[in-house]
Amino acid sequence: MEQPMTISNNTGIIEGQNAGLWQHEPAKSPNLLNPVVLAYMGDAVFELLVRQYLIAQPNHKPHHLHKQATQFVSAKAQRMLLEKWTPLLTEEEADVVRRGRNTKSGTPPKNANVADYRQATALECLVGFLYYGKRIDRLQELMAAGFADHNG
Repeated sequence: MEQPMTISNNTGIIEGQNAGLWQHEPAKSPNLLNPVVLAYMGDAVFELLVRQYLIAQPNHKPHHLHKQATQFVSAKAQRMLLEKWTPLLTEEEADVVRRGRNTKSGTPPKNANVADYRQATALECLVGFLYYGKRIDRLQELMAAGFADHNG
């Protein structure tokens, strides 16, 4: 029988078999976190999910993995993925995307235009929101839709 996740009162560390990568709860509810903070975590979670997907494919040469990863993690690729996700989003998720897109998140990298960068931040904000909301099934559903047309 699986042990549920619990939070140790004296440390704040999440314990139990279902904790997975969870170590610490955020200080606030995902609804109250700054969109930049959600995007910060969403960037890491998105990268992890892309890497897991690519390693599940047959070609594991490092150069190939990196080249394939850039098809997902560049600002332009994330903008295109968000366009694909948009019709699938709930009203709440669309609101999180708007918050992420409209936030001041810094200067875009030299190789990204401002519009793509803002959309990429919006996607990462949504990923962070779903992750911190423990909506992993929903995150997996959206990622599967993103991977559907990819031929590894």
